Amino acid sequence: MHTTSLLVNALLLGIGATIFMDLVAWVRLRFFSIPALDYRLVGRWMLSMPRGQYNHQTIMQSPPQPFEHSTGWVAHYAIGVILALMMLAVTGPDWLQNPTILMPLVIGFLSLGFPFFLMQPAFGFGIAAAKTPAPKIARIRSFIAHISFGLGLYLTGLCLISLPL
Repeated sequence: MHTTSLLVNALLLGIGATIFMDLVAWVRLRFFSIPALDYRLVGRWMLSMPRGQYNHQTIMQSPPQPFEHSTGWVAHYAIGVILALMMLAVTGPDWLQNPTILMPLVIGFLSLGFPFFLMQPAFGFGIAAAKTPAPKIARIRSFIAHISFGLGLYLTGLCLISLPL
């Protein structure tokens, strides 16, 4: 597979999987009143980095930043594309010819490392949300979100089979 084709497929896979993840989050909110991550906080975190602030006492007490909402959403989708590219780097482009569910679910599960060990501690929530009022619930919500991303990779892969890329 040509590098350009690999990048296009990673872009489509990552965007499709992230859309699926967001659709699952919307269903959880709409029908079960379970809130999703506020990507505005991701944007606030990222926009504070150029000033040397990587960790927050709690991100919600940090001052809002211009463009934090759009920055957070762009980062959310960019991370999805990067994870899709990583999966294709591991599986090889042949996965796109015959998508299987195991590797996308592994990627979804491994991607839990980002919120548990990087983002939540940096937001002031502790490792795996240990400093939040309900850590177990936060962990389950993260797990569902990231496994839904993995399922989204698989389903998007199935959809891409018929596209001539």
